Amino acid sequence: MASRRNVHYSRLSNEEEDGYDYFHDDNDGLKGRRHDPRFDYTPRAFDKVPWKSIALALFLLFLGVFLLFLSFFILTGHMGGEPSQAYGLLALGVLTFLPGFYETRIAYYSWRGANGYRFASIPAY
Repeated sequence: MASRRNVHYSRLSNEEEDGYDYFHDDNDGLKGRRHDPRFDYTPRAFDKVPWKSIALALFLLFLGVFLLFLSFFILTGHMGGEPSQAYGLLALGVLTFLPGFYETRIAYYSWRGANGYRFASIPAY
């Protein structure tokens, strides 16, 4: 492992005011405390239901199931078609089923209120 002997470190400054905005309002009692907007918490934003994303997830889930059934029926001979068509449908079915199932599962557990699942984990479109 290469050593880093030529790296020169310097101590950080002890001043706490560097680069931070302060509250200047005397009414809320927070004068002089640091305000970092990254940690603003709005619980309503986390509980907003992304309906378009859930609809897309359900569409992908049902399309994947449909394509998987088609490939199964072609491979078993219940429908006409060549095995190459069945393998193509199988690949498309897997590619659509997996993200649809994943997002639908997150939406279901968020709706049920399970620990660790929130609607904020589903990307909104």
